[in-house]
Amino acid sequence: MTQRPLVLLLADPESTVGRMVSDRFDVVREPQVEVRAVVGTGMSRIPAALIEALPKLGLIAINGVGYDGVDLAAVRTRGVAVTTTPDVLTDDVADQAIALMLAAQRRIAANDRAVREGRWSVPLARRASGRTVGIFGLGRIGRAIAARAAPFAGEVIYASRRVHDDVPWRYVADIAALATASDVLILAAAATGETERVVDAGVLHALGSDGVLVNVARGSLVDEAALVDALRDGTIAGAGLDVFADEPCVPEALLGMDQVVLAPHQASATVETRAAMAGLVVDNLEAFFAGRPLVTPLG
Repeated sequence: MTQRPLVLLLADPESTVGRMVSDRFDVVREPQVEVRAVVGTGMSRIPAALIEALPKLGLIAINGVGYDGVDLAAVRTRGVAVTTTPDVLTDDVADQAIALMLAAQRRIAANDRAVREGRWSVPLARRASGRTVGIFGLGRIGRAIAARAAPFAGEVIYASRRVHDDVPWRYVADIAALATASDVLILAAAATGETERVVDAGVLHALGSDGVLVNVARGSLVDEAALVDALRDGTIAGAGLDVFADEPCVPEALLGMDQVVLAPHQASATVETRAAMAGLVVDNLEAFFAGRPLVTPLG
C-alpha cells in the first residue's frame, strides 16, 4: 500500500479540520523528520525552531486568515509555502462584528443575565442606529462589516493603509482620527508589528464616553490594561470582544462588567464556515502533494 504524505497537525484533532486532514493524510502530533506539511490554526505558533526541525517541510497550511504566529522570515529562508483560508469566513466574521456591536449597545448579554436571575428593572441601553461606525482595516472582512453596518449607520468611515477608491465610505488618516470621529470603533485589521497595541489609552480617550469598541481581529491590537481602565472609569461606554491578547486567558476585570460582551474567539465558528475552511486546507494540501499550484497561497 502506498504510504500517504505525513502531516504535522497542530489543530485540535477532533475539530472539523483535524478530522478532515486525518481522513486523507497520515497525521502526527509531534515533529518528525518525514513531515512535509504542517496544518495549524490562526492561533498556532510556528517558530523558526519548529520549521528548522522539519527538513522536508514544504507547506504550512493555516486554517484561518491570521498567520501572525508563523515566523515568516524563517519561512522565506527555507522556501516554505504558506496558505490561509480567505473569503470563506468573511461573512461569518462580519456577522459576528455586527452582532457584538448591537449586543454591546443594546445590553443583550447583561439583560439576558438579568432575566435569568429574576431581575426586570435594568439600565437603559444605547441606540444602535444612526451612529458613526469606524472600521480599522478595510480588507475583505472590513468591507463586509462596512456593507452590513451601512444600512443603519449614520455614517461609515474607515482607516487603512491606503485610500480605497472603489468604496463609498469616507477615509480617515489614522486610528486616532478614526476613533475621534466614531461612535463605534470596529477592529478588522491584521495583527502585525505596526498594529500591535494600536488601540491604546489615547485612542480609547478619543473614542469617548459614548463610544463602543468591537474587536474581531486579534487581541494584540488592543492594550488590554488600558481597555480595562477605560471601561472601569467610563472613558468608553462598552466593548464587544471576540479576541484577547493571551487566549484563552481573559482579564478577570472584564468578566464582571455588564457593558462588555465576550466571546471565545468564535467569529468564524459556524458549522458551514468551519467545513468550508477545512475543505480549503485539504485542497491546498492535495495541490501541494500533487505538485499543482496552491489554491490560496500567501502573497
